[in-house]
Formats: sequence, structure tokens, C-alpha cells
Amino acid sequence: MKPITFVRSVTERFRRRTPTSAQHNDFRQFAVFAGWGRQFGPVRRHDPHRTLDNEGAVRLGSYGDLGHLANIAARFPRRRGISRVRGLVVLCAVLTACLAERGPFTNRMAHSGTRYLARAARQPVSWQPWGRDAFALAAKLDRPVLLYIGSDACRWCAETDRAIYTDPEIGSLINALFVPIRVDRDERPEVAQRYQAAVERLAGLHGWPLTVFLTADGSPFFGGTYFPGDDPITGRGLKQLLPEIAKRYRDQRPFIVQQAALLRQLVLTTGESRGVLRATLIRQGIDTLTRDLKDAVAARTTAGSVMHAAAASLLLTEYARDRDSAALTVARRALDLMLDTTAIAIAEDPPRLVRAALVGSLAKAWVVTGESRYRDAGRALVRDLSHELHDLAALTGDGAVFADQEGFIIENLILAAATLGEPSVEKRARAALDVLLQRTYARGWGVRHAIAGGSATSTLQGLLQDQVQVAAACLGAHQISNEPRYLAVAIDLAAIVERGYADSIGGYFDSAEPPPGLGDRTKHVFDDMLPGPNAEAARLLARLAEVTGDASYRRRAQATLEAFAGTVGGTGLRATTFLAAARETLGTP
Repeated sequence: MKPITFVRSVTERFRRRTPTSAQHNDFRQFAVFAGWGRQFGPVRRHDPHRTLDNEGAVRLGSYGDLGHLANIAARFPRRRGISRVRGLVVLCAVLTACLAERGPFTNRMAHSGTRYLARAARQPVSWQPWGRDAFALAAKLDRPVLLYIGSDACRWCAETDRAIYTDPEIGSLINALFVPIRVDRDERPEVAQRYQAAVERLAGLHGWPLTVFLTADGSPFFGGTYFPGDDPITGRGLKQLLPEIAKRYRDQRPFIVQQAALLRQLVLTTGESRGVLRATLIRQGIDTLTRDLKDAVAARTTAGSVMHAAAASLLLTEYARDRDSAALTVARRALDLMLDTTAIAIAEDPPRLVRAALVGSLAKAWVVTGESRYRDAGRALVRDLSHELHDLAALTGDGAVFADQEGFIIENLILAAATLGEPSVEKRARAALDVLLQRTYARGWGVRHAIAGGSATSTLQGLLQDQVQVAAACLGAHQISNEPRYLAVAIDLAAIVERGYADSIGGYFDSAEPPPGLGDRTKHVFDDMLPGPNAEAARLLARLAEVTGDASYRRRAQATLEAFAGTVGGTGLRATTFLAAARETLGTP
């Protein structure tokens, strides 16, 4: 399906720059409502010492502001008596909803599988869990869906809950006009990745939390990261936006449905553009990555990001390979900033994941430079991180642990401990891997995503990310311990990935089956909070080729990377794992 002008223009604009995080979500780029208005002027840059209630978000416009479809920023004008109109809309809609549902449309978060979701049970929003029932309810009530995606580890998510979703007026507006669905990013990363890609396409924004408005079939038509609760001066607050979005959904349904369907198709093909894996492509990607990491260090935004630590590690590898002093300089500066305890306090990614990525980079820095400060810092960090490993055998019923995150942490911990000379930490990490396998893995079946409570209550097969992260941890454990049982698990998981996740046209789907409520699957390759699942799959295959001597793994790795190679240009830091996998696949690690 050919993309329409407004989406293509935003896509091109987004690819020319580094994604904007939620921390800098001042919406000076496009806001997100298909087909309305012009680009609005920038609001002031985010001040971390100012409350989020003062943050700018979006301004929407009236029919009179309609412009070329290349401009999708939406502007609604300020109107006299907007509070009176909003109150009338809310009252009528609440009565309609009550008559239609007679009670079942209530907050259903109390029995959720994660603490993050369960804490929302007392909010005045009738949150529904992700699934077919919620979308069926939206279709029955003929309403759009308000999808909110957050996480326990996201500090802006906590602030949004405190400032926005405890407000009874906002709760009444949402309950009256939308079907609200709340998702834990860590519990359903495949859903989070899908709608993060949609917001990137729509607004050029990247970060958490996400607030996305969907049609009843799950297609996004409006979204962003943070929206303030009330902003009557500019019309950018949720109290102003919610009635207007609902009205537009009613009045311009055919147009919105058409645009949402086109955007959905674009999201399904995000990152998919075939290309040939050549050394020049890798070199260009690394040059872009180096420049972006240098800029991030200058802006002091590297401290809390997994991908920044991974980028520093790749640049250290480049220095070891061809003595690129510029790469070494940038990597050192990034690591030094990440070791600054004041800077790391602003972490946006889960702190355990950031520390795991950092410890891997410190171990490599010690090997490459021989500087004892990296060894000493790495040793202290591996000891601390080893004490943070989840005791999966004693997991209580009020939380969940996720296989992809645990696999990532354990792999980095095993390899770093072995490199830095911490045998007790290495032993503890391998013991944690053994328990993870006992709780999540079955031979020939794969790895489940979540461990909840005192027993593995979920029987659903995990995601691609789970399979490849746990397999990578097992391969690392085998390389350090030489125990064949770990290699056997890695080989089995690689076979499961090929059998259950492969797309016949190239690459691997994020899940073995479509997410509940949606009839299609996505494929992701670029890094976010964790390495991109397709890139990590390719790196796993390249390493299996090296360990086993089976060249078919290398061919599979190259085919996977070439399915996405056409989109690497301009991706910057998010291509780190792709570039590392490409180096290993071409035999130049």
C-alpha cells in the first residue's frame, strides 16, 4: 500500500534526526492528528525542575485551519465557554455510557499481573486490560480507544499518574468518551514497540510514557508521549483535547479510519527495506553513530540509556579493530559521563538494564585501554548488580519478572565478571541463569515472557526478544564455562526462532502469534530499551556460526540483516546492535 503524503513527510523528517525522548517532549515538532492544521511554534524546552503540569504538549485546530496533508499537526482554537461545552459533553456521554453498560465498564486493574498496573486500580479511570474484550467494548460503544503505555521504571510515567490520572475530571472525561486501555511496557513489549513506532511516524517523538488514540480495530490516529492535564490558554491539555478528539472521531470518522489504516500499514513495515550488507554501509552507520553519541555526551543525555552504553561498547570494538582514536575518545567520554553518579540519576531506561549495559562496556574498556579505573569501576558495579539479580525461586505473587530483561542482565554480568576477574559473581550469575531456564524454558517449545508470583502461571510462548536474549545469555555462559548444556539451549532456541517467528520475506516477527485484539504482527530491528530483536537474533546466529562452525547460521544472520539494511541510513544510535551484528556476520568483529 502506498503511503499517503502526510505520513511520508513526517517519516522523512523523523529519519533525519535523533529521536526525541519523553524528557524533551515539548511538541515543537508535529503534534499528531491526521489531516488538521499547520505546525505550531515551539514551546519552551523542558526544565527538569519544573512540574510536568507546566509542560507544553499539543494544540489542535479547527476546520478553518485545514492545510496540506503534509502538515499533520492538529490545532483546535480556543473557544469561549469551552468548560461549559465540555461539561455538557461529559454529562451526556456519561449518561449514555451508564445506560449502555450498567456497570461492567469499570476499572479492572486490581487483579493485574504487574505492580505497575495494579497500582492504577484506585485511579478514577475505568482502565481495561489489553485484549480482545477491550476492543470489542470500544466497537460496541462506538468509541475510540485511549491507550496508555507506561512502566514501573519510567519516572515520567510515575509523574503522569500522579499529576494526570488521579484527577477526577480527567477520569470522567476519559470514561465518558473513550475506552481506556492501560499497558505495562515491560509486560507487553510487542504492543509498546508497535505504538512507539506509530508515534515516531506521527510526531517524530520517542520516549515514555505513550498516550495513543486508536480506532476500535487498534489502528492509531493520534498520539504523543506526555500531555499535560489542563492548559486552557493554549488548548494543549487533556481537559481541552479529549472532547475535541472524541468530536472529530464522530464527525470525521471515514477520514480518520482511512488515515489510521494507512498508518497501521506503515507501522507494520517499519524498518523493512532490503539492502546489501556491505562494509561501506557499516562504516557509514558507525560514523553516524559516533557523531550522535558525541552530541549526546555534549548534551549530557547519555547517563541513563542502554543504547548509549551499547554504542560506547561498539566504538571500543572499532578502536580495537582499526585503532580509530576518534572512536576511542567518544567512547571514553560517554563512559566517564555514565560513571558520574549525579548524571546517572536522570536515567530514563530501567536502572538495572542501564547498569548491565554499562558493566559490559566497562569490561571492554578495561581490555581495550588497560586503564585500571575501568577495571575498578567495573568490579564494583558487577558486585552490586549481582546482588540485584531477582531470586526467581522466591518470587512472590505481587510482581512479575520478564525473561528478556533477565537474560540481558545475566549475559552482561557473566561476560563482564569473567573479564574483570570476579569468579564469585560469574558463578552467581550462572546460577541465576539456571533458575531462569527452569522457570521459563521448555525444550522444543521456547521461553515464556513472564514469571508471575510463586509459580510460572503464564503458559503463553514468549516473544522473539525473550528467545534471543535468553539464548545469548546461554551462549555467553557456554563460552565462559564450556558447559555443553548451555550451548544446547542456545541451539534449540535458534531453531525455535526459525520455526515459529520467521517471515518468509525476511527477518523475524516480534511474536509467534498476533497480539490479542490485533490480527497482524510487527518486526523490529533497531534498539530501544533492549537491543533490537531482529538485530540481536542476527548477532546470536553469527556467534553460533563461530562457536559451532556451522556456516548456515552465518547465512541466516546475513539474510536477517539484509531484510532491514535499506533503512539503516540516518538511524544513528538505534542501529548499534545492527552494526555490531553486521561486523560479526561479515567476519570482521
